[in-house]
Amino acid sequence: MPPPADLIAAGGVALANPKEVAQEAEFIIVMVPDTPQVDAVLFGENGVAYGVGPNKVVIDMSSISPTATKAFAAKIKETGATYLDAPVSGGEVGAKAATLSIMVGGCPNAFERALPLFQAMGKNITRVGGSGDGQTAKVANQIIVALNIQAVAEALLFAAKNGADPAKVREALMGGFASSKILEVHGERMIKGTFDPGFRISLHQKDLNLALQGAKELNINLPNTANAQQVFSTCAAIGGANWDHSALIKGLEHMANFSIRDAQ
Repeated sequence: MPPPADLIAAGGVALANPKEVAQEAEFIIVMVPDTPQVDAVLFGENGVAYGVGPNKVVIDMSSISPTATKAFAAKIKETGATYLDAPVSGGEVGAKAATLSIMVGGCPNAFERALPLFQAMGKNITRVGGSGDGQTAKVANQIIVALNIQAVAEALLFAAKNGADPAKVREALMGGFASSKILEVHGERMIKGTFDPGFRISLHQKDLNLALQGAKELNINLPNTANAQQVFSTCAAIGGANWDHSALIKGLEHMANFSIRDAQ
């Protein structure tokens, strides 16, 4: 796939492959959908690993497996380069406004070197710990976001089915202890039915799979995370894999045979 034309027009330089990018750049940032794609960019044919060395910093800003991240960091370290995992939260809005939260794992020196780059993209920038800890924090973030979306969706569904105006219920709740960014932003999306991404359900399913696989490895139980994943799966089954994750409510509505938007 060719690089976006607008980036080239703005002064970007197109190179043939990740290896060439790594040879030319001091900092190499990777941001792709999932663990296999990161593996391919780093270690596939003409991958980043074959162009890096001392004084280079590889930064993975994807949301992927913490376990795989630790292995990737170890392999990059063998080249003499350093590795940071730095997944983000804040969605499309945060990316456009450069207000992302960035959760970083890796050595302190590399973090300090990369900090000006992170500050150009985000506001809440935290070095969580060593390699993989940034990814662990992102998985934790996605658990919280999913469960909050489900809580808001269930509350609005309950209110509307009981005869109350969900928009007025949301307005009332915004002034109390139940207030949250998700009630504010995604609650409005649920009421208006504006489910264009945003952050796609399929990507949130991927992140919850990481949580549930990690829970299995750690021998712990995440029952509410598993339940949220099931509702996302319902959405995907009715054609909603590419809906915004606020459309989780449509999975609940499907099971209830009732829409809060039809009730308004």
